[in-house]
Amino acid sequence: MPFARLATATTPTCHIGLGLAAVGRPGYINLDRDEDLGENRTVEALRTRTHELLDAAYAQGVRYFDVARSYGRSEEFLADWLTAHPDLTDVVVGSKWGYTYTAGWSVDAETHEVKDHTRATYDRQRAESDALLGDRLDLYQIHSVTPDSPALTDKELHARLAEAAATGLTVGFSTSGPAQADAIRAALAVTVDGEPLFRTVQSTYNALETSAGPALAEAHDAGLTVIVKEGMANGRLAAPHAPDALRTVAEETGLGCDAVALAVVLRQPWSGVVLSGAATVAQLASNLHAAVADLDADQLARLATLAEDPRAYWEHRGSLPWH
Repeated sequence: MPFARLATATTPTCHIGLGLAAVGRPGYINLDRDEDLGENRTVEALRTRTHELLDAAYAQGVRYFDVARSYGRSEEFLADWLTAHPDLTDVVVGSKWGYTYTAGWSVDAETHEVKDHTRATYDRQRAESDALLGDRLDLYQIHSVTPDSPALTDKELHARLAEAAATGLTVGFSTSGPAQADAIRAALAVTVDGEPLFRTVQSTYNALETSAGPALAEAHDAGLTVIVKEGMANGRLAAPHAPDALRTVAEETGLGCDAVALAVVLRQPWSGVVLSGAATVAQLASNLHAAVADLDADQLARLATLAEDPRAYWEHRGSLPWH
């Protein structure tokens, strides 16, 4: 499994990855994104920004980079960077299929992405990902599996994914929505020829949304690598939006709210890789302080009070506008 390489890294930030959802396309739902990116969001402007983030992340010990077919040109931007750095053989690359980007590089598009977990979409997007990333692609994940996803029951799709795994590609899945735990447990039960199909799971988990925790622990115990996305709750846990308890703990530690929020996730015993969704090099540097944050039991207990009902959390997330 390619993620085993991360366990041998010597840098304290090796278990923080960089996700390119916020910089691979001009529109996204993160708070304060207008301020982060400014008005110049041409393809070349975001390509340059992405490459600067990748340079900074690698220099500071980050080795896992996460993209998706629906993140605009994120795969293309990452592929360009990898081509320019052929000597960086310890980089681990994950992408996702199942959503198609439909915004046409517009922030004001009526629909930004369309979900489809059929075999036809897998075949098309796998070819698109291969054309850009080739043998640099280590992990291919089904994007945002929910309990009703046909990807959980399509045996022919499972067979195709198993064939990909037999060639050395790690197969995983990501989850979204208030029933993440149900989706995780259903995916853990998927087998091909008696063997578990999935080797990684990527889920939303943060101080506000902790409902997937027990299921992620089960996935970890079953041998899957757990990747955590949206550890910052799409900006809700960053200053100036952070709740009072998080602000207080941040002041006590001398760190940013973002670093403390990510540290909470890193402290989970099942946590393998926690994604930073930074849009600027400064944000990335602050996020990476999570790796050295020292939170005591009292601080963790106070932060635990921030957890929301998952239905309320996802309803709020669904109301966030595309910036």
